Amino acid sequence: MNLFAEAFAWMFAPAQWTGNYALPKLLAEHLALTAISVLIAAAIALPLGWLIGHTGKGRELAVAVSGAARAIPSFGLMVLLVLLLGVLRIPEAAVITFVLLAIPSLLAGAYTGLEAIDRRVIDAAKAMGMTGWQVFWKVEVRLGLPLLVGGIRSALLQVIATVTIAAYVNLGGLGWPIIQGIPLRRFDQVLGGAIIVAALALLVDLLLATAQRAAVPAGLRNATRARRRRGDRVAAPVAASAAA
Repeated sequence: MNLFAEAFAWMFAPAQWTGNYALPKLLAEHLALTAISVLIAAAIALPLGWLIGHTGKGRELAVAVSGAARAIPSFGLMVLLVLLLGVLRIPEAAVITFVLLAIPSLLAGAYTGLEAIDRRVIDAAKAMGMTGWQVFWKVEVRLGLPLLVGGIRSALLQVIATVTIAAYVNLGGLGWPIIQGIPLRRFDQVLGGAIIVAALALLVDLLLATAQRAAVPAGLRNATRARRRRGDRVAAPVAASAAA
């Protein structure tokens, strides 16, 4: 418990809020690296995932590539890219690493969201006279949005946690107090940095969990509630007769 108290004392000490390594500055660097990486990954993964989900082709290849990308150790990949690209391309090497980390979750969220849609809904949309683009954009993307937000949520959490290694190549971020504190045996600083990263991840997870629930169309939410109410009305007499 004393270590936790020391960690919080370190976090709120005035020295941590000023200078080149102030916590607000490190937080901004962490968020910037995360946002840039996830946006680039989304620009690659979402169109590809939607194409796979819409056409039903290429899913096996996407699963294989995603699995291979998840198996690559991020730190080792970043070091390898730094060696290949050179020390003048360190930011690019780090961003490529985080992009490759984010792509599998975004890709899976995009194509599973479309695959999960009942084909009868799509057939009904076509029967109403919708064009192929209208069916895709107004029906498939809209109904697949909750799973897509789930993929974004997973990608963001993975990247937020992994961006801490950017401090190893002097790119700042919230990993800096952790990496600096380990050789100095400043365990209050190490724990303080870890707590901040964990708190950031929990906050982002809470916000995106709320967004994921809000992404469910109102009609589906109402239908789910209606089914639950019908289920409760059926279950009550069954339970009563079983008890009797």
